[in-house]
Amino acid sequence: MSEIQTSVRPRRPRPKAVSLTDAAAARVRELMANADRPIVGLRVGVKNGGCAGQEYTFAYADSIEPMDEVVEDKGATVLIEPKAILFLIGSEIDFVTTRLSSKFVFRNPNETDACGCGESVTIIPAESDNA
Repeated sequence: MSEIQTSVRPRRPRPKAVSLTDAAAARVRELMANADRPIVGLRVGVKNGGCAGQEYTFAYADSIEPMDEVVEDKGATVLIEPKAILFLIGSEIDFVTTRLSSKFVFRNPNETDACGCGESVTIIPAESDNA
């Protein structure tokens, strides 16, 4: 009888759902360090609203929820709400400062439209990878 040999291939690292620019990571680390209470990161989500239909949200995260997607990038921790993950896959989060404002900016390949002021967007969920 021949012995059946199986080989176990090492798993490749799972790609991050979102990435942070250096400026965004620095701002997230700063917000975490200066929060008025202990937090584990910033929670990112998407909600209905605005003239284009959807808006990005940020909130302090006191804990990691079981279905949160945890992204650690450049020393910063971002938690993605479960209902937002398919809307945000492949996005880059930046932090931009101009003479008049400072804000997080999303470069999201799933956006199909945005309002003129840039505060709301239309996003089509990414197709899930069932492989």
